[in-house]
Amino acid sequence: MKVPVYSVSGEVLEETELSQAVFDLPFNEAVVHQAMVRQLANARHGTASAKDRGEVNGSTKKLYAQKHTGRARRGSIKSPLLRGGGVVFGPKPRTYRQSMPKKMRRLALKCLLSAKVRDGNVKVVESLDFEEPRTKEMMNVLSSLGIGSSALILTAEPTPNVVKSVANLPEVKVLPSALINVVDLLSYEILLATVGAIRNIEKTWGKQSASV
Repeated sequence: MKVPVYSVSGEVLEETELSQAVFDLPFNEAVVHQAMVRQLANARHGTASAKDRGEVNGSTKKLYAQKHTGRARRGSIKSPLLRGGGVVFGPKPRTYRQSMPKKMRRLALKCLLSAKVRDGNVKVVESLDFEEPRTKEMMNVLSSLGIGSSALILTAEPTPNVVKSVANLPEVKVLPSALINVVDLLSYEILLATVGAIRNIEKTWGKQSASV
């Protein structure tokens, strides 16, 4: 499978071969969905906490007599029925982490990469870096490549100037190819990658069979 390689000015320089083991797999919706849910769940901090009636500050003395007051029966001021009292079944710190077999995680990534290629949503550039951060220059690159929607940019190595150049572009994100993940692939329509990033992806994710 071959795709064109562009310059930053939008000119076709050559064609490059994509590994079928990474970029030519059928889409497995169940695996992709599970990988997405796992990543989102693992990103949750699980630090929400509320005090129950045994933890809030306050006296445990009965507020007033049980009978002959004409009022509702009241226990202590820490009752969940009173303002400032404890919370019934409130949240407590917990972990939301989910596990998933390594082969399935790899398969989910490769399914999404393959889908991007099939849909024509992958653009490969020879290289991408700036001498200094320039948002306007980044916009010119995207325009030259015909990218008018959200885009995920993958580079072979961390590129601080490119990251800063897209900081004011809300629908564009830059990642080193080593940090590619399911949620970002689902969140951005176009995948813009350098040749070096493509080779890193093939080297990392093409090692094992796609079978589960």
